[in-house]
Amino acid sequence: MTQSSARLTAIYRVTDAPRNIAARALAIAVEQSVEMPVAAITSRMVLDDIVGRVDDIADLGNGVFEVRIGLAVATTGLEAGQLLNMLFGNTSMHPDVVLHDVELPGDVLVAFGGPRHGIAGLRTMVGAGNRALTCSALKPQGLPPEGLAAIAAQMARGGLDFIKDDHGIADQAYSPFAARVPVIAEAVAKTGARTVYLPSLSGHLEQMRRQIAIVRAAGLKGVLIAPMIAGLATFHQLVKDNPDIAFMGHPAMAGSGQIAPPLLFGKLFRLLGADAVVFANHGGRFGYTPATCQALAQTALASWGGLKPSIPVPAGGMTLARVPEMLQFYGKDVMLLIGGDLLSAGDRMADEAAKFQQAVLN
Repeated sequence: MTQSSARLTAIYRVTDAPRNIAARALAIAVEQSVEMPVAAITSRMVLDDIVGRVDDIADLGNGVFEVRIGLAVATTGLEAGQLLNMLFGNTSMHPDVVLHDVELPGDVLVAFGGPRHGIAGLRTMVGAGNRALTCSALKPQGLPPEGLAAIAAQMARGGLDFIKDDHGIADQAYSPFAARVPVIAEAVAKTGARTVYLPSLSGHLEQMRRQIAIVRAAGLKGVLIAPMIAGLATFHQLVKDNPDIAFMGHPAMAGSGQIAPPLLFGKLFRLLGADAVVFANHGGRFGYTPATCQALAQTALASWGGLKPSIPVPAGGMTLARVPEMLQFYGKDVMLLIGGDLLSAGDRMADEAAKFQQAVLN
């Protein structure tokens, strides 16, 4: 197989009538490759190597069909944004089509690289052995750096493994990134805990590069980023440029439902370098089912062409009371994220954080 003829397989779930599905599948194959009438193409190479092809159509019942489309790897340019564009760019505008999965050749996995640290690297950072990890979030927006630092210090005194900025905390005037990050980093360090603080990146690529320089100068080992807001290409470039920094991927703007969560978080975020992937746990503030959460976690951890696994981070309204249940559901290869329940403890926050930490040790 030549590089020009190598194919990836995009797998769609299409809702339509049986009489229409063959034409719909062919339309998707053309739309996601050449986006023009095939009859008007005169190049033999384009017809043979570039035009998408329908590899299979399977009836899943209830008017839903699984459509497998072979797309030319060459059309992706091995660039993150273009990969998603070729997988789902125009077709995402059809409300009855979901990008369900993708199968990628080994060369593509190598080209993008996946997580640089993965679950093992994150455990090493905090000396966790093979147990589950703990995390919380700094909130609310509006506090000055010293206010957020005081909260972080309480959480660290409780022994939490990771503390991340809330994804809404950026570079606002009331808490500028350059002023906030060193103050919080120092407050955490003074507790003597191995807690790792993850500041939230925001802005354009050059702003994020400057922010990572501040992170590194403060002696920190990781950051939070929302890949769908930052842009997949920006996210991937930052991972490539900073292999010593761990990246936690946040799901903001990733909830349209048109891309299956196990694919988006478990595969695509992982492919581009997310060491940890935050997602909405079942039974919380959002609507994922237990089956979706289980599939997402398994995909993030699955053996995949030599890529390191990302650690799943179920979140969104989780409480200390649910820790035993979540550990039973996900097992030990998980990072549990509890925010509001700990923040509500006020002066008892360090004690509640210690209970959280102890719960994953039992």
